[in-house]
Amino acid sequence: MKKSLRRALWAGAIVAMASAAVPMVQASAAAACAPAWSSTAVYTKDMTASQNGHNYTAKWWTQNESPATHSGQWDVWADGGACSGGGTDPTTPPTTPPVTPSDTPPTPPTTPPTQPPGSSGKNVVGYFAEWGVYGRNYHVKNIVTSGSASKLTHILYAFGNTTGGQCSIGDSYADYDRAYTAAESVDGVADTWDNGALRGSFNQLRKLKKAYPNIKVIWSFGGWTWSGGFTQAAANPTGFANSCYNLIKDSRWADVFDGIDIDWEYPNACGLSCDTSGPDAYNKVISALRTKFGNNFLITSAISADGSNGGKLDAADYASGIAKLNLVFPMTYDYYGAFSPQGPTAPHSPLTSYSGIPTQGFWSDAAIQKLKSKGVPSSKMLLGIGFYGRGWTGVTQTAPGGTATGAAPGTYEAGIEDYKVLKNSCPATGTVGGTAYAKCGSNWWGYDTPATIGGKMTYAKQQGLGGAFFWEFSGDTSNGELITAIKNGLG
Repeated sequence: MKKSLRRALWAGAIVAMASAAVPMVQASAAAACAPAWSSTAVYTKDMTASQNGHNYTAKWWTQNESPATHSGQWDVWADGGACSGGGTDPTTPPTTPPVTPSDTPPTPPTTPPTQPPGSSGKNVVGYFAEWGVYGRNYHVKNIVTSGSASKLTHILYAFGNTTGGQCSIGDSYADYDRAYTAAESVDGVADTWDNGALRGSFNQLRKLKKAYPNIKVIWSFGGWTWSGGFTQAAANPTGFANSCYNLIKDSRWADVFDGIDIDWEYPNACGLSCDTSGPDAYNKVISALRTKFGNNFLITSAISADGSNGGKLDAADYASGIAKLNLVFPMTYDYYGAFSPQGPTAPHSPLTSYSGIPTQGFWSDAAIQKLKSKGVPSSKMLLGIGFYGRGWTGVTQTAPGGTATGAAPGTYEAGIEDYKVLKNSCPATGTVGGTAYAKCGSNWWGYDTPATIGGKMTYAKQQGLGGAFFWEFSGDTSNGELITAIKNGLG
């Protein structure tokens, strides 16, 4: 999905244990980068912490920086997240931890089962952002307490990195090392410091699967920020597939994951960086993964939702790659936003076109119909829903199409805000193109509500789609209003 580590909104200071801080700073993306975000963060460093008698050192980055490492003392460095990267990493990113390769599965080229797990047309798939455990204080247990766990079929854990054309750990501390207390834990049992004990979100996901055995957990690699390594992966697809297999099948967490998701932004096109691997690169990478993992492992992919003529969906042979997938997630959101600071204002996730829409082909149905025309089965496609809004400030016109002066203020990042905030701070005042918008003072927001999600789910059923997916859990209310609308809408 597109937001950075793609779509994420990250809070500046992550732990309440600061010892020194410098003034707040503003980082913004390079003008050539689109979409682009900016955020304000506090730079804090040289912090010492102790947990259960064990001292740790962590280097923290926002979603657009390198993953965390730890050992020794805290050294916290939080940078404003711009799609240009927001600065130079002060250290070398950590390498993938030692892995224990499992036995190699059967490797003949095969196609996945025609019927993905979960009832046909009723898949409900949600992204869990690994960095949400920091400033957002959103943990796997919240999936349970919000009532979301009983409505899900799949969780996409975002993200793993693609360093050097290899699958690698995104944030080792959040993923498998953070110790959860009994109160924080899914099953009410605290993590241990026994040798070899799994902690972090991976262990919480293991506990969640035990309580909700029908949920499948898929590890997503790439995203807006970490797609750069796919270019190298495309040059050696077999090596990439082997690295992913060894990481996902690591004996410490092999039971946690039921699949791998490839979120390549974008093959043979430009995202944060540009890829020129050729139109067949996507298919080669997906084919190598299917060959390595075999038929019984889920392979999914988040892809462009650019329905324009000659756009990103036309830049690569998506259909051949999708033929090997179980499910595919066209990212039908982030079409418009304050990465175009002067507007025109437009809801970021229109389902259909409307009079005055800024760009032809930039709406959900255009992407779905384009993929169908390429031979992609409707039953494999899920409709994407954003659990957040995108907005502008300096707007005088209530209807879409107005001019603006910049990005509207947001809790974590300018131009973007969670649904759970917007429903109260700027309630929807109108609908257009099957989604909602609101103007409050000089701020203008576009976002989905339970009502517009209901309409989108009716569309998904009419089109014979495989269900819906969303970015991401923490944007919903504490009682799961939006996921409930998805579940109920799909019937």
